[in-house]
Parts: sequence; structure tokens; C-alpha cells
Amino acid sequence: MTRILSGLPAGAQALLLGTDWESLQHAYGSGEDIPLSLCSLVDEDPEVRSEALAALDMAVLHQGSLYTVTAPAVLFVAAILDHRVALAEHEGHFPWDDGPSRTLRAALLVWLGQVAESAAYGEDLVRERTDWQWEPWHDRARHEHDPDELAALHACREIRPALYDAVEPFLSSPDAHVREAALGAAVPLLTAPELADRVPQAATLLRARLGTGSGRRERASVARALGVWGMDTSDLLTDSDPAVRVCAALGPAQVDRPRALAVLLHALRDPQTTDGWFPEPLPGLDGWFRFTVLRSALALAETFEEVASVAVAIVAARGTSVVDFERGPILFRAFAGGYDPAHPLSSAQRDLLRAFVDTDDATGGIGRNTLWFRAAGLPDNREGIAALL
Repeated sequence: MTRILSGLPAGAQALLLGTDWESLQHAYGSGEDIPLSLCSLVDEDPEVRSEALAALDMAVLHQGSLYTVTAPAVLFVAAILDHRVALAEHEGHFPWDDGPSRTLRAALLVWLGQVAESAAYGEDLVRERTDWQWEPWHDRARHEHDPDELAALHACREIRPALYDAVEPFLSSPDAHVREAALGAAVPLLTAPELADRVPQAATLLRARLGTGSGRRERASVARALGVWGMDTSDLLTDSDPAVRVCAALGPAQVDRPRALAVLLHALRDPQTTDGWFPEPLPGLDGWFRFTVLRSALALAETFEEVASVAVAIVAARGTSVVDFERGPILFRAFAGGYDPAHPLSSAQRDLLRAFVDTDDATGGIGRNTLWFRAAGLPDNREGIAALL
């Protein structure tokens, strides 16, 4: 550790020596062991570096949770992005780390992006409802934080300007994996209210990369980033690449809402092709890509009738629809505001509930969606739904 310390940038040294690590906490206790992990990130031994990054993932950002040790650890990582060892090839530590070969710098940027996403959680409820993992009961538990959790959250939000300053230069990196990782970090960072003035410059930089020389993955990532930041992506809704068109339609802001919704619904009619566009999820997205497309379509639709034909087809597809990421959100959108017995079911609502009843034996479409039915104010059993029809 002493040997490595002498080779660190001045800012990283100051953070390491000027932080009272013992007073901070991570997922497994005192932060007194974190300095060793941080120094090990730039060890000459690739296995040591890999284990160090895994330790940060497990302790400093455990399953997306923030701790009082997270903010200073993040600032340290940001300070070593230019370290010469950051150019070395990174070896994944976990069995599932089987993605493409990349540098340590790219791996560190990915980790910083994950921290930025956790810090942004809860700031924009409208945007978060388009997240493929959002569930109605998330909102009820959103504000239940203990004092240490709140302190960690505020600390991580306060450092976002400094973190973006460290990330921004790598948006223009000649290394495609580094550019992608940097964009994955920039997307949640630039949703922060205090960084709104940085968005136009970033958008101009990224739009220059939308030329035909860039591949599908990068162009689609740029289109999604522009939409997340609230930029007008209407021109990209007619792009020659269907994957770029869909990412431009994800929103949340849309100037050309009807065309954007049409693009999303068209993609949902052929989910196998849509999922095949990105075998490895785009930065900031997990799960099958169709889950994100569906959530965005449901949010963009002004009425359920606009999406009903596609939605009912998804529910009626035996054995292929997924409870929490497809059937449940569709049901909740169809009964926005909750089912009201005083009002008759619309034709679209009736068709949807009939699809649930007809496929229940094959898919568990009602029993497995109990929480979603309750959230929509509906009976949570087949007999109760059948009675409504």
C-alpha cells in the first residue's frame, strides 16, 4: 500500500490520507479496510485489481445501496481514471463477468455509473416509472431511510458535479468500451438538477457521433441518452436503423408523441427481433430490451386504448409474457387510478381481463400477478375477474 500510495495522483493521495475511514460504514461494517482496496485498484497484479474492484462492488455499493463510505471511495476512483494502470486489461472477478475484453478504466467507469444511478434514484418519479423494474409499491417505500442512508445519499449527490468533470473527457475516448462506459455514467449524472446546464454541451458532443461511421450500439446509446436528458429526438424517429428509432422514442420527453408511440408499438409486435438488437444490455439497462420498450410505450400512451391491441397480444401469448415486467405493468396501465365498480369496463379493459382468464391455467396469469391485481384495485383471483366479465 505504501508503494502504491507514492504513485497516486495528488488528489487521490489527499483523499486517501485525509479521510477518516474508520468513522465511515460500508455493507459489512467499518470502512477502515477500504483504503487497502482502493490502493489495490492500481496494483500491478491484474488479479489483485480484479479482487479490489469486486470488493468495492460488494461492500461500497452492495446491490445498489449507498453507504457513508461510498462518496469518498467514488472520488478516489474518479481521481485514478487517468492512472497508467487504468489502461491495463481488466479481468472480471465473478463467474458472470464474461463480457467483452476491456480496460480497468472502462470497468471503473461502469462502477461509477452504477453509483450515479443509485444516487439519482427517487429524484424523478415520472422518469422512474418507465424503468423496467418499477412496481407501484416501490413508491410507498421510497422515503423510508435511516439517518446513515440519508447521509450517504446526500453525500453522493453532492459530489456529482466533480464526478461528471472526471467522466466527461472519456466521452471522446478512442476506446469504444471506455466511451460506452463513460456515457453510462454521464446519463444518470446529467439528470441531476444541478447539472442541467451541462446537458447542451454533452448533447452536442454526442450528436457528432451519430454519423454512419458509428455502430448500432453506440448510436442507439446516444439516442437513448438524449431522450433521457429531455432533448428533442424527433429527427431520430426516422433513422434508418430500427434500434436507433426505438431508443429515440424511449423518452421520457417527446415532441412527436404519436410517431414515437408508433415506433415503440411496432417493436413490441416483434419482441424476438427487438430483444436481439442488444444481446448485452445497453448501459443503464438490464433485462430484455422489450421490457424497457413496453414501459416507455405504456407511459407515452395517453389512453390504454392506444396500446390495447399490442398489450392484449402480449398477455395472451401463452408462456412468453413475464409477470412483473410485462403482464403486471400492462394491467396497471389499463386501470390507471384503480378499478372503479361504479364505471363499466371499457372494451379494451374487458379484452385484457379476458386474456388473463383464458391463459390463466397455462401461465398463472392471475395467481402470479396477485400484487399487480391488488394495486389496480381488482380481484386477485380467477373467479373474481371472471365475475366482472
